[in-house]
Amino acid sequence: MHSIRRAMVFLSSLLMLAGAGLFLASPAQAATSCSGTITYDATVSRSGSVIGELVIYYNSSNGGTNSACFYHRGVSYGVAATTDVQILRCSQTSGTGKVCTPTQNSPVDSGSYSYQAGPVGVTGTANYCVAAVGGIWWGGTESYIESGTRGC
Repeated sequence: MHSIRRAMVFLSSLLMLAGAGLFLASPAQAATSCSGTITYDATVSRSGSVIGELVIYYNSSNGGTNSACFYHRGVSYGVAATTDVQILRCSQTSGTGKVCTPTQNSPVDSGSYSYQAGPVGVTGTANYCVAAVGGIWWGGTESYIESGTRGC
């Protein structure tokens, strides 16, 4: 029951992030890593303690490559918990923090991780915005972060 609820919460957050846009099939991905220039970084807390961090990275390879990782932080660091992350390339070329209309999406990386979910990545992002969503199931509740459009 918890996994169905978690999947529904994660799916609804992706749909909100995507707005009215349709997800397109993701092409084969180049190898991605969580390294490069940080273009977005936000944390999520439960009961006053940071438990996770969503980070988006950019590097100029492959016409621009953005990657995302969701890291366990604080009390969740080193503790297995269901953790998810996905990144999208948006059709927008400006407008930080807006709803993304996706033109490419990475697969969702979801599993029972102790340190991080990801890396996931999208290519061809030079001159385009990206958006990411990541979350962790902690203390009986999924806590997640939606970046809105970034790196425009």
